[in-house]
Amino acid sequence: MSYVLGIDLGTSSLKGLLMDKNGEVIFTYAAEYGLDTPKPGYSEQRPEFWITAAEIVLTEMSLKVPDFGSRLEGISFSGQMHSLVILGEDKKPLYPAILWNDVRTTEECKTIMAEAGDLVKDLTKNIALEGFTLPKMLWLQKNEPAVWANVKHFMLPKDYLGFWMTGELWSDYSDAAGTLLLDLEKSDWAWPIADKFNIPREIFPQLTSGSGKVGELKAELRERFGITNTVPVFAGGADNACAALGAGIVKDGIGWASIGTSGVFGAFEPSAEKSYGGLPHLFNHVVDNSYYSMGVTLAAGNSLDWFLNTFAPGESYKALDEIYTVAPGSDGLIFTPYIVGERTPHPDAQIRGSFLGIDTHHERKHFARAVLEGITFSLKDSQALMERIAGKKFTKIISVGGGAKNPDWLQMQADIFNASIVTLTVEQGPGQGAAMLAAMGAGWFATAEDCAATFVKYKDYEYTPKAANVATYEKMYSIYAKAYDATKEISHELQGEF
Repeated sequence: MSYVLGIDLGTSSLKGLLMDKNGEVIFTYAAEYGLDTPKPGYSEQRPEFWITAAEIVLTEMSLKVPDFGSRLEGISFSGQMHSLVILGEDKKPLYPAILWNDVRTTEECKTIMAEAGDLVKDLTKNIALEGFTLPKMLWLQKNEPAVWANVKHFMLPKDYLGFWMTGELWSDYSDAAGTLLLDLEKSDWAWPIADKFNIPREIFPQLTSGSGKVGELKAELRERFGITNTVPVFAGGADNACAALGAGIVKDGIGWASIGTSGVFGAFEPSAEKSYGGLPHLFNHVVDNSYYSMGVTLAAGNSLDWFLNTFAPGESYKALDEIYTVAPGSDGLIFTPYIVGERTPHPDAQIRGSFLGIDTHHERKHFARAVLEGITFSLKDSQALMERIAGKKFTKIISVGGGAKNPDWLQMQADIFNASIVTLTVEQGPGQGAAMLAAMGAGWFATAEDCAATFVKYKDYEYTPKAANVATYEKMYSIYAKAYDATKEISHELQGEF
């Protein structure tokens, strides 16, 4: 049996996923690492952590899977988006990687939009936010000029891993789209933006599709990990694009809702003609010649964890069972999940969460249900934008992450989104999308649709909307949609100094 290896380079760990031609998982292993926060708002990581983690994962593969070294036919990646890696003349990192969740670049974002806002929106279909790569480059120009003067190459995290494996410098369109430096429609670097902000053209990597071959595994690495055959390495993609592929989002009309620490509501986009003005985001997909839109809720599962730690300390998620006795709408209680700020449709770092409508009859179970409803309403914000701006109509949504593990929450999603909700039989996240890219690159499948038909498996049961609940949630959502404007000024004042 032949294998492909998908490697997911996340914020806290690197996971390897070995899969066969039937789309079955043969072996999986993860290695964790930390991040540095040297100052408030800073989030950094040393690229060598990723290499060490990859060495651990590959070692485990070679030890636990007897024919790993003779059956491996391809490697690809998914990776955390936006994070900036810079290399010097010797192709070694000059500075810790500045991660996607680093927020030191607020002033640089303002500069970008003031000096080239229309150009950025026209070419990249997005707006400048702290997470993107371009603002990080401008921050280095201003605050670390000696470092910036020595930059010879820039790349994204998964591409650094690809460089370690092959010695070649490449990126793919989906990850490049998250830099704010890609012309989405041309699928090429947005040179007018680079020139405007004095980013040297020669530091940019070459670009290819997610399943494009970028090199072969180095001989010394094959020897170290007992791999006897030549192994092609394929570019891979951004974690959200790979997650979409791994969930089967390969054609129009199907959405996906992912609830982890943050939340994502996304959809397949056959072209870049319908621009959302930056919110939701519009990025190149790992599926060739296509795109995906994506709205982000910063504190999805994070809001739930906060609630349980605060109001149910020491209890497990079973504490949520008490929501079963509460009717949809939580008896007039609303929660806005802005506890760490918000992204879509309100890019606001200072907004904060609220419970609205608290009454003496409300008990913990009402608050628990309101938290789940508020998280789902925040994802519906992105759904509503896509429907209004692009005329989309979602009849089916794939639910993944923590939100797919609770039957009541799944029914709530069906009622709030007013669409059928489907879940995966086995959920492997972005790593599966990476393995699928390796499978396509290795020639196992001619199209993404063919690959998804084998690799992506759904549970038979669908959660369908209940008319009475849909009507209730339409009323509650219309009230929820007013909460941001109603609490914005108060939140900003509370974030000030006293």
